[in-house]
Amino acid sequence: MSDTTPSSPDAPPDASRSLELRVPDMDCPSCAGKVTNSVERLEGIDAIDARVTSGRLVVEFDPTRTDEDEIRERVRAAGYEIVGAASELTFSVPDMDCASCANKVENALEGTAGVSEIETRPASGRVTVSVADGTGSETVVEAIGSAGYDATPMDDGTDGEPMGDDEPIWKSRRAVTTGVGAALLGLGMLLEFVFSSANPALFSLVGGDLVDRTYHLSTALFLLTAAIAGAPILRNGYYSARNRSLDIDFLMGVGILASVAAHHPFEGAMLAVLFSVAELLERFSMDRARDSLRELMDLSPDTATVKREDGGEETVPAEDLAVGDVVVVRPGEKIPADGVVLEGESAVDQSPITGESVPADKTAGDEVYAGTIPESGYLEVEVVSEADDSTIARIVRMVEDAEREKTQRERFVDRFASVYTPIVVTLAVAIAVAPPLLAGASWNTWFLRGLTLLVIACPCAFVISTPVSVVSGITSAARNGVLIKGGRYLEAVGESDVLAVDKTGTLTEGDLSVTDVIPLEGADKDDVLRRAGALERRSEHPIGQAIVDYAEERGVATDDEPDVTAFEALTGKGVRGEIDGATHYVGKPDLFDGLADLEHTHATTDGGVALAEMGYDSSPQCEREGCLDVLADVVPDLEAEGKTVVIVGTEDRPLGVIAVADRVRPEAKWAVSKLQDQGVRVVMLTGDNEGTARAIAEEVGIDEYHAELLPDEKLEWIRRLEGETEGDDGETDGDAEATVAMVGDGINDAPALATAGVGIAMGAAGTDTALETADVALMSDDLTRLPYLYELSHTATGVIRQNIWASLAVKAALAAGTPFGFVTVIHAVVIGDMGMSLGVTGNAMRLANVEPETPEGLERRRGDQ
Repeated sequence: MSDTTPSSPDAPPDASRSLELRVPDMDCPSCAGKVTNSVERLEGIDAIDARVTSGRLVVEFDPTRTDEDEIRERVRAAGYEIVGAASELTFSVPDMDCASCANKVENALEGTAGVSEIETRPASGRVTVSVADGTGSETVVEAIGSAGYDATPMDDGTDGEPMGDDEPIWKSRRAVTTGVGAALLGLGMLLEFVFSSANPALFSLVGGDLVDRTYHLSTALFLLTAAIAGAPILRNGYYSARNRSLDIDFLMGVGILASVAAHHPFEGAMLAVLFSVAELLERFSMDRARDSLRELMDLSPDTATVKREDGGEETVPAEDLAVGDVVVVRPGEKIPADGVVLEGESAVDQSPITGESVPADKTAGDEVYAGTIPESGYLEVEVVSEADDSTIARIVRMVEDAEREKTQRERFVDRFASVYTPIVVTLAVAIAVAPPLLAGASWNTWFLRGLTLLVIACPCAFVISTPVSVVSGITSAARNGVLIKGGRYLEAVGESDVLAVDKTGTLTEGDLSVTDVIPLEGADKDDVLRRAGALERRSEHPIGQAIVDYAEERGVATDDEPDVTAFEALTGKGVRGEIDGATHYVGKPDLFDGLADLEHTHATTDGGVALAEMGYDSSPQCEREGCLDVLADVVPDLEAEGKTVVIVGTEDRPLGVIAVADRVRPEAKWAVSKLQDQGVRVVMLTGDNEGTARAIAEEVGIDEYHAELLPDEKLEWIRRLEGETEGDDGETDGDAEATVAMVGDGINDAPALATAGVGIAMGAAGTDTALETADVALMSDDLTRLPYLYELSHTATGVIRQNIWASLAVKAALAAGTPFGFVTVIHAVVIGDMGMSLGVTGNAMRLANVEPETPEGLERRRGDQ
């Protein structure tokens, strides 16, 4: 890439300029040092930035003292080649939404002069190419157009939203023609098979050795259907052939034409409609994936408030922030860039990044992330990374790259067609032409035999064998609260050896709630909640809200709440305020340092719960009943269970202990056990702390967990798990490769969901991004559906394989008999198409019999909550 620009838009011609060169062999610090030393010898060099990771060299220079050619010469003098004087151009190609489309575009561009390093990204509808000097965007647009796709140049090759068609796919021209075709097909089927007496003959055709054939109204409707619904397929098939890409579009086009040519328009019409519907569904899924990328980008704010050296503040676009800038962030505002806190304290909601349910307390020296939100305090943050290198930006790139990897995995039919189609077409032409030319045989006889072979090759049953199984399996899953976005995901679940599970919102319910209330020093439970709720009602912290909600659930009437005066939020510690003339505190145990004595307290047992029933032994510090050391006994035990401990009290005495946690879903332990019984290795990946992760893992029966993970670390663990599997002896085998599924619910899970062999999102609780990035969604947030999903997938995989191989075997048998005249067009249609279609459909219907299992007592426990 080579790009020379003035340092500012208004700079004069002799101002400093920037030159960016691609030097791919400059891939280590030593290489960068040699290149830098060589270029520095020139006069007029202002700055050099050798980017080893991307193999790029950026040079700021004075054009009055040196020029681009001299800089290039110094790079070559250091022993490094510059990859062409090439520039990167990016184009929006919204209709390129699958691997087959991307292949056609790549094939068209590969033969274009001046174009190199082609990168297609169906997930975002983009094509990025490197072009030599003199090759303009018009050349690339024309080449992409020759593949049948419209392309629009984008001003920036790296930034901006994923491009796509704003019109809903169901209102597109393709959807309209498919709908019209389906209506005509339905009417024709009624006339042909139900109301045959109302199916008038339109005309008859007699010619040569052809049998007399009468064409009825139904036949005309089938032909019209094939023409209308099949037009886009035939168009794409034409471009496939033109670009030497004999993919599924070509196969479908040949199938439709062969069916019509063989006087079987019903099969051609059916194929045109079914395949068009499948294409619309695929485009719909891709559009939703593009929307999820937009949502990720929207996490970062558009503007930022920068603090200047004179103490003033200036609002600037977030993308213009530079490393070293100091930004001001007030409560409720989004942090605009990754940075380090210089001044201030606040609880920061980091759930979009880490997935942690409890906001993290941040103070001077702590790291913060773009897109996270301070909830209670003012922060001044020094920017440590530019906008395009923030954590959120990296998440966007990871999702886009992972989606691209998935879409490039060619479907089995496409791979098979690359060999199958040329062979069958060649054989059909040879059978139709060779005997008449070489042996003087009847042209009509051998033409019909060649045509019969093409009809046999028509992939109706072969193509339907997978979709009908998928439709049956997906429909069955949908009825049971599981949304599966495509057939390959239905199969992929059953092939996964490892299931990585997120904690917050997946194994747990995702909302904080009070789990324990231990009244102290004569106070009762309601009194503790009443006083804590009165104070926390004035707080914005999620822990405080959980206490308020629990107090309301307990029926602690808000009318009875005491008046609070002199309220103050103590950032990172808790809150305080005056109730009935006494200062009350609600917060972390260390808030009470120097105040009430927590090491020698007494649990309230009169009219309450006995100390032994709470799991504690009376301390020998005194003879009073319920003597307790809160700091040594209660707090460590509760924290070991993954709970956050809040103390309620005054300056003189504690009133109670409240524990808050994200509750484990009641069905989690059963679901994990069932998955393990099915041979699935369950691993928990979470951004939460080690203690909480350990407690939750033990509670649900997971033996392996990894805590305190950022999104890129979760992604790394997915890749690490893919490189290992567990042997029969329970030992990990690093030489084998595992297929990993991932279950999550948050934006922070999106890269891992996209990278895993199959991503499974929690539906109702899951974010839109997780849902759209994932391949499967549990719409009712019901973990009991995970074992059901695996069982359905295993069954569906078997059915799909049976259907595919059965249809191919029948096709092979019919093809073998065609040259000898044992098989006619009628046999090919009745047995090879209609018969096999009915057979594979009937086999696929078995998937509707797979039902989920519900653990005993689960419904009762849910009702009790």
